[in-house]
Amino acid sequence: MAENEVIEQNNNAMNMVMGANLEQVTKQLQAISNFQSVVQSNLKKDQDFGVIPGTQKPTLLKPGAEKIQMLFGVTSEYEEIERIQDYDKGFFAYTIRCTLSQNGTKITEGMGHCNTKEKKYIKQDPFTLANTCLKMAKKRAQIDATLTIASLSEVFTQDIEDLKDFAQQEQMETMNGNDAGNMKVTFGKHKGKTLAQIMKEEDGESYVKWLSEKAREEPMRKAASMVLSGGGTKNDSKPKKTEKDENLVTRYQLEEINKRANVIAEANNMNVDDVIGAYKIKDIESIDKKTASDLIDRLNDKVDKLQKKDDQTQQEALFDRNKPPFEDAKPIDIDNDDLPF
Repeated sequence: MAENEVIEQNNNAMNMVMGANLEQVTKQLQAISNFQSVVQSNLKKDQDFGVIPGTQKPTLLKPGAEKIQMLFGVTSEYEEIERIQDYDKGFFAYTIRCTLSQNGTKITEGMGHCNTKEKKYIKQDPFTLANTCLKMAKKRAQIDATLTIASLSEVFTQDIEDLKDFAQQEQMETMNGNDAGNMKVTFGKHKGKTLAQIMKEEDGESYVKWLSEKAREEPMRKAASMVLSGGGTKNDSKPKKTEKDENLVTRYQLEEINKRANVIAEANNMNVDDVIGAYKIKDIESIDKKTASDLIDRLNDKVDKLQKKDDQTQQEALFDRNKPPFEDAKPIDIDNDDLPF
């Protein structure tokens, strides 16, 4: 039965081919080709379409799709086919249908879907992405519909957002130490600087470590990890850390030591260097982590003693021994009935 249906379908397709007006078909194909040339020559690169390294065809962008619709004189209408909004699990998904019409007559349609489980959204707060996903689904549906006009899928691919993963994968596979060090940060306080330049800053290492764990783009996370491990900084003045360097006092420990030493110095009219020197330490930045930890504990003990002494002094100051409190007070009689308990 199924075999007979296949044979019948093939016969119907052949009948359509045999009955086609070849001259008219040739003219239509030529018209399509001419229109494709017009589209290619009038759309602007990086505005109407983009080119991803490693792909054979340019990628149609939303502004380009809108221009093509204007060239054809078609209008677009959107219909929500599916909506999932799970606020408990933080999952949002939308499926949109875009219908292109001309003078009230339907020409074609396209489908688009987007959800918060997609790779580019997975590390972001899903509750802030609902509207973003809805717009992305509409854009994908619009481009899908536009590409069916005049067989433009021969000229363009679907969506630049869907091809970014390919570009990122290629970038990661070919990334070396030099590439990692030269990667620029495009956001935050170090915007415009390379990772190698950031590593030279006072807070550079901690910032690059944060990038290796929290950056949205995977290539940035990989580059930051490579720079932290010594890649990408070969030409920098900052030498690669040795095992001895790894055991040196941390910047956080130095800050804690200075805070406590400053309290002790103010209480004793000394300077911070003299306080630290009293513990037989000449160069605070050359001590190891364990020595720094021990020093912090000893300074803590000293600060606690100063605090207790200060509290006692303040308590004693509340009372003037030459004039005891309530010396001028007059005694009054209080009956048990006057007590609140």
